[in-house]
Amino acid sequence: MSAASGGWRGLPVLVAGAGASGEAAARALLGLGARVTVADRVASERTGALAAAGAAVALEPPAPPAGTALVVTSPGWRPDAPLLVAAVAAGIEVIGEVELAWRLRPPAAAPWLAVTGTNGKTTTVRMLESILRAAGLRAVATGNVGLPVVDAVLADPPYEVLAVELSSFQLHWSPSVRPAAGAVLNLAPDHLDWHGSYGAYAAAKERIWAGGGTVAIGNADDPEVAARLAAAPGRRVGVTLAPPAAGQLGVAGGALLDRAFATDPVPLAGASEVRPAGPTVVPAGLAAAANRGGPAVGIELARVADVRPPGPHNVANALAAAALARTHGVPADAVRAGLRAFVPDRHRNERVAEVAGVAYVDDSKATNPHAAAASLAAYPRVVWVAGGLLKGAPVDELVASVAGRLAGAVLLGADRAAVRAAIARHAPDVPVVEVARTDDGAMSEVVRAAAALARPGDTVLLAPAAASMDMFRDYGARGDAFATAVRVLAEP
Repeated sequence: MSAASGGWRGLPVLVAGAGASGEAAARALLGLGARVTVADRVASERTGALAAAGAAVALEPPAPPAGTALVVTSPGWRPDAPLLVAAVAAGIEVIGEVELAWRLRPPAAAPWLAVTGTNGKTTTVRMLESILRAAGLRAVATGNVGLPVVDAVLADPPYEVLAVELSSFQLHWSPSVRPAAGAVLNLAPDHLDWHGSYGAYAAAKERIWAGGGTVAIGNADDPEVAARLAAAPGRRVGVTLAPPAAGQLGVAGGALLDRAFATDPVPLAGASEVRPAGPTVVPAGLAAAANRGGPAVGIELARVADVRPPGPHNVANALAAAALARTHGVPADAVRAGLRAFVPDRHRNERVAEVAGVAYVDDSKATNPHAAAASLAAYPRVVWVAGGLLKGAPVDELVASVAGRLAGAVLLGADRAAVRAAIARHAPDVPVVEVARTDDGAMSEVVRAAAALARPGDTVLLAPAAASMDMFRDYGARGDAFATAVRVLAEP
């Protein structure tokens, strides 16, 4: 069914959830003449506005209204939500807002360049947006990054290409989405309460490669991604922090190189060529990978120094963004210009200040151990600010991998004891301060304690490895509290 078919007029559709994506879906369907019912748990300004626009509103309905032909669910609704279970039992198709957007694409629709992964999605899709715009294209980042895909697809004037961030939730409800190219950045256990198992979570991520016409891009340094990429249909392109083999993008001589989309490979003086037999993990930095072997070839896309925020994980993100852009024919000079122009979102390795020779960095978005490990790998000596709601995630592997970088740790939040126990096991000589208070002054105490542990040249890094809702509204509020406390510390 498509917007052009006219099949939406009079169609009874239930939209589950009145958040940003649900509201966008409901308004698009109303515009097409569908008979829309919006279901939500509580009444809100959004449900009121949708009712005024012509939708029926149902609060906590046990099942879809009689005659419902389609359910469009918001990503926050789990598959085991009673309303969705009832819909499936009644034989009603359930899709997400992203799938709806795919079905509403107009003729000659803009291609989708899509990004997923456990961590780094927003940074990568924003990098991609910047690169596409540097190439002179009318492009926008959409999806899990904030702008609903329905709104991007129906924009007037239309976009030429879409940079689409897709969460595992969105991919779960998107059976027919086929991007022109899709990148998987990394895979680690996450959202298992929603998906039910790691296998189901990873399978949802793999849907980004489902179409044989989709160029499958994956992080060759992540063993989980590399193994799944090898089985992906269609063309496969790896990205690596090592010098790239044929068919890859990688790093050598301080440059981001393309050996997948380059038509005229050019030797890079002083660099090296390596064709690794399998994934090459370079967690501690780029120097070893950048100076290995004999003469490398490839098109230089940018310099490592052009990538912000710094760190190996963000170089990997930049390579993925560049690979996606190159599938669309974007020239090398636009990749470099886009990366240089990119302004990172808040709370992602954001340098707050330097005080007495110590750098203070806010990576409050590092809300799970996998993200925290990548963040910590970007700095040689760290006073680590960590803790919050771990949601059952183990931290022993994380602490063991970064123990040599830790100059100290300051722990806060509900699950700080689990982090402290892991440090005691794997880094027993690292000094640890626990902050038990949970009021507005807690972060000020945290920052003062971190400053006392740090020495000139160190980095005090907020990379909590945990969610924030035990103490803060969200990760942004946690990062803001950290930044405010650092600025107070910097005052004379």
